Amino acid sequence: MINSLVFPRPSEAFKFASTRFDGSRKSKYSKPRMELTLTQPDDWHLHLRDGDLLQAVAPHSAKHFGRAIIMPNLKPPITTTAAAVAYRESILKALPADSNFTPLMTLYLTDTTSPNEIKLARRSGVVFAVKLYPAGATTNSQDGVTDLFGKCLPVLEEMVEENMPLLVHGEVTDPDVDVFDREKVFIDTVLQPLIQRLPRLKVVMEHITTMDAVRFVESGEEGFLAATVTPQHLILNRNALFQGGLQPHNYCLPVLKRETHRQAIVSAVTSGSKRFFLGTDSAPHEKQRKECSCGCAGIFNAPVAISLYAKVFEEAGALDKLEAFTSFNGPDFYGLPRNTSKIKLTKASWKVPDSLSFSFGNIIPMFAGETLEWQPCVGEKAEMLNEVQEVGANKG
Repeated sequence: MINSLVFPRPSEAFKFASTRFDGSRKSKYSKPRMELTLTQPDDWHLHLRDGDLLQAVAPHSAKHFGRAIIMPNLKPPITTTAAAVAYRESILKALPADSNFTPLMTLYLTDTTSPNEIKLARRSGVVFAVKLYPAGATTNSQDGVTDLFGKCLPVLEEMVEENMPLLVHGEVTDPDVDVFDREKVFIDTVLQPLIQRLPRLKVVMEHITTMDAVRFVESGEEGFLAATVTPQHLILNRNALFQGGLQPHNYCLPVLKRETHRQAIVSAVTSGSKRFFLGTDSAPHEKQRKECSCGCAGIFNAPVAISLYAKVFEEAGALDKLEAFTSFNGPDFYGLPRNTSKIKLTKASWKVPDSLSFSFGNIIPMFAGETLEWQPCVGEKAEMLNEVQEVGANKG
């Protein structure tokens, strides 16, 4: 819920239900400033990697998000509960000392995953979902599933019993299928039959990219079928891969699609539907692994994701629906409590760094060098920002 919007003129008419306006704070030397106070968001699709890369990127997600579903596609992949527990410990050690960020772990589904592993995962209290990568679909997916119904059906049935969600990278890997059609074909040949066979299986179609995916998710039963949506698929279309030359830092999988698909996704997430929630798919790679003859897929958006989601909802005239998308729909689907901490978004310009430098090299963030219009602050920093602004307004 949007708790506050401050600094606009009292005569302006806004349609947000739970808002607060204070015209007295307006400085004669500055434009009116708008603020949103939201329940702290969670990221329901995040790549943190491991080793030095984990140390570098984890603080960026922990800065803004309360929890995150952590992807298991490491080398080797996280295929067992024991491995998930160990990976979780590595993540916690990489966080700042004052961080309250909670990693929610997942298992990497393979042709040989056992139903007993699902039982162990549920009992662990740290594993919250199982990830389906079709073998060869994306980064480190070579150990993924080759025959979902032929080799994984007992595991899927156990997931129904344990109420364990299946998170799906929804693309076929058949080289004869055009890369821009692979999501639609996956829906028709895999997801639709899966839902019909196991209607009580909770399924999240991750990082959706097409109007076909929107329609599919909307056609399912609420509470059993949902989707995560990334900032890149809300803001960019496939032209962004080629404008001014090949743009490797806009390359991700599933690949960006036509403008008509982007518009359909924006309409879905800003409609207020509970079926869609935030999942950044932030996927960092060192700069040289992006800018090479065979560049890696993945966009590092953790530093800018909240700002970009706010941009999308503002442009759609739906800021009153932003909090549900970022902070409510995800935990409600997973059956987890909503966060109690808050995040403040201030309508204030800030420049995204051109590059982030670390001992192992550089990482290029999404929208590097660009100016964004919404700046997030969390917890004590949010309160401090508010106090500074009040003092400045009073002096004005």
